Amino acid sequence: MNLVRTAMLIALMTALFMGVGYLIGGTGGMTIAFLMAAAMNLFSYWNSDKMVLKMHHAVEVDARTAPEFYQIVSDLAQNAGLPMPKVYVIRNAQPNAFATGRNPENAAVAASTGLLETLTDEEVAAVMAHELAHVQNRDTLTMTITATLAGAISMLGNFAFFFGGNRNSNNPLGIIGVLVAVIVAPMAAMLVQMTISRTREYAADRRGAEICGNPLWLASALRKIAGRAGRIVNEDAERNPATAHMFIINPLNGQKMDNLFSTHPATENRIAALEAMAAEFAPVQQAPSAPGPWGRDGATPRGPWS
Repeated sequence: MNLVRTAMLIALMTALFMGVGYLIGGTGGMTIAFLMAAAMNLFSYWNSDKMVLKMHHAVEVDARTAPEFYQIVSDLAQNAGLPMPKVYVIRNAQPNAFATGRNPENAAVAASTGLLETLTDEEVAAVMAHELAHVQNRDTLTMTITATLAGAISMLGNFAFFFGGNRNSNNPLGIIGVLVAVIVAPMAAMLVQMTISRTREYAADRRGAEICGNPLWLASALRKIAGRAGRIVNEDAERNPATAHMFIINPLNGQKMDNLFSTHPATENRIAALEAMAAEFAPVQQAPSAPGPWGRDGATPRGPWS
């Protein structure tokens, strides 16, 4: 159902794109903008992962520089039937994580030092399982496409502002069409983009719980991350707010409900869904409190994270 909903939302984004082009008044400007958007999309397809990792000053680690963290990701990738992704650590006190890459064969996962130092191994595993679920579901590519379409719609809106209202344009609605193209369409595209992001978060929570084997691990991790993320400023995320939807928890600010302008579902709703899901697992699962399969209880400091 989530896949169908996402496909419908992307189709809506495409319809908005075409509608704005129509309001501009002709196929010429729309064609130019579409070609520019296609070029942007192609560039993003091949380079978005490198760009995002660089924005957040992520450092690649391996079995030598971060053995415990790397082994967790390796075990989870094997559980999920995925190729081993590249593993990165972000030197940031805010506990958070994200995944990027155009497909499972070219994926990367990243976690902040704040996350690795705050959570137990079970909770770290649950978070990284969530990120691998995004990779498996190809959500990173989906979000790249929607972000590109949203940017293209905004670009067309600006084009309409400068050229759509003149007498020589073929704008069928005149100034009303310009206002719709400049204000309404970009806002609608933003809302659709955010809705897609929230939809994919719920799906990744469920699949991530399946990969790590315990929904309560992720519920516990989300509770801890949300409690700390809002109190710690993530300067890289503040400078690059367009990447906020990639993180497991909004790195910009806390959200109290699933409102239209939230890139993430309310954490309380996600936790409730995971706790309900725990009943599907047998035997009854418990939240992490004792050393788990990776042999740590979370009390000993982790590091150094190179």
